[in-house]
Amino acid sequence: MNFKEQGQGQGQPVVLIHGLFGSLDNLGLLARPLSEQYRVISVDLRNHGASFHSDEMSYPAQAADLLALLDRLGLEQVAIVGHSMGGKVGMQLAKLAPTRVAKLVVADIAPVAYPHARHQNVFAGLNATLEQVPQSRSEAEAILAQHIEIAGVRQFLLKSFAKTGHGWGWRFNVPALERNYANIMGWPDAQSRFEGPALFIKGGDSDYMQPEHTDTVMAQFPAAKARVIAGTGHWLHAEKPVLFNKLVVDFLSTGG
Repeated sequence: MNFKEQGQGQGQPVVLIHGLFGSLDNLGLLARPLSEQYRVISVDLRNHGASFHSDEMSYPAQAADLLALLDRLGLEQVAIVGHSMGGKVGMQLAKLAPTRVAKLVVADIAPVAYPHARHQNVFAGLNATLEQVPQSRSEAEAILAQHIEIAGVRQFLLKSFAKTGHGWGWRFNVPALERNYANIMGWPDAQSRFEGPALFIKGGDSDYMQPEHTDTVMAQFPAAKARVIAGTGHWLHAEKPVLFNKLVVDFLSTGG
């Protein structure tokens, strides 16, 4: 796994995990203030960023990747902050190795299976770029715009569009993500529990966390607390970073 370390703080090391189509820079607005107090490790999940590509994209496999990284870095226990898909990876790791996770923060995702139609337009746009092979970021955006109306979504995706020795292309593994999309939107482990402290932060305008998910969350994370950031969508950490960062820092420093 590719990762980046920041900070020399004496507090519990903190691992930051991005979401689908993202990279280790996505939680940079949180990493910087955290690094004043903690050792912060931002990771590229498999098939994303500069990490390895794989045909497998299950949550147990991704959690095992993180566990191997913790072993490699000699970290016995860490706090986890994960957004969206990264939140699911964090939840899976907490269940897989509960003694290794001191605290868990999950940003705008629930431990449930979601409908498989949320990203159809995104994959349509990405596949169009694979077929037409744009030679610049502006060409790639023009192709994406034929399928993805929201400019912010296009700009987020284009953060992972880069020039390499083989020309322009996506850092994330589009074919593997599409083949494993059912796994990504699903949730394989609704039975086991993580008894440690957990904080679920919801974007007030996002539909990823709903009131009907409360019982499911509490069944799997009985010590969970919840906070809502009003006036934000799924990208709550980027839309209101000061408030999001305060919630995370307060939770990590006091246990909630």
